[in-house]
Amino acid sequence: MADEQPRDVLVYTTEWCGDSRRAVRFLDEHEIPYRSIDIDEDENAAKVVEGLNRGYRSTPTILIDGEHVATEPRIDELAKLFGVELPKTRVNGPSWLRRR
Repeated sequence: MADEQPRDVLVYTTEWCGDSRRAVRFLDEHEIPYRSIDIDEDENAAKVVEGLNRGYRSTPTILIDGEHVATEPRIDELAKLFGVELPKTRVNGPSWLRRR
């Protein structure tokens, strides 16, 4: 992402949601700039999220440059969205779970 134009990343979250915390931690760890809005504190944001997710307040809901790109993404989906290469163990799980 270093040579690309900065993208406007907006993450709709809730404080209590583990998936939201994981997504924000991923962005922080990879130094990806973003804005975060807690939908429990902003009713207008909650309505936006409901509109994007068939009436559900699903978080995290992620927009890039105003386009809805993900809801409740896994780490590998976040990595793909932001061009981050993950270690093989994070993509495929721990070695003891992989088929030999």
